[in-house]
Amino acid sequence: MRQVNFSIIFVICLALVLFGIENTQLVGIKIVEGVEFKAPLSIELILAMGIGAVLAWVFSVWTRLQSVLGTKQDLEERDREIEILQADIERYKAEIEEQQRLLPSAKMTIDA
Repeated sequence: MRQVNFSIIFVICLALVLFGIENTQLVGIKIVEGVEFKAPLSIELILAMGIGAVLAWVFSVWTRLQSVLGTKQDLEERDREIEILQADIERYKAEIEEQQRLLPSAKMTIDA
C-alpha cells in the first residue's frame, strides 16, 4: 500500500512540476477587496496544494482522535460488562456450591 501511495504522490508532484515549468506568467490572487498578490501561477498552485495537504492532514488527525475517543468509551463499557459478568459467575458458583451441599443430604434422607 505504501508503494501505491508513493506512486500516486510522485505522479501528482511530477505533474505539478511540469505544470509549473510551463506556466511562469504572473497571476493575481485577490484575497479580500483591495488586497491582491501577484505571483507565478506555479507558485500559487504549489501553495494551494500545500494548504490542501495540510487541511487533509488536520482532518485525518481529527478523525483519528474521534476514533480513539470512541474506542476508549467502548473499552470502558466492555470493562463494566466484564465486571458484571464476573459478579454473575461468582453468584452462580455460590448457588451451585449450595445446591451441591444440599443434594447429598437429600440422598441420605431418601436412603434412610
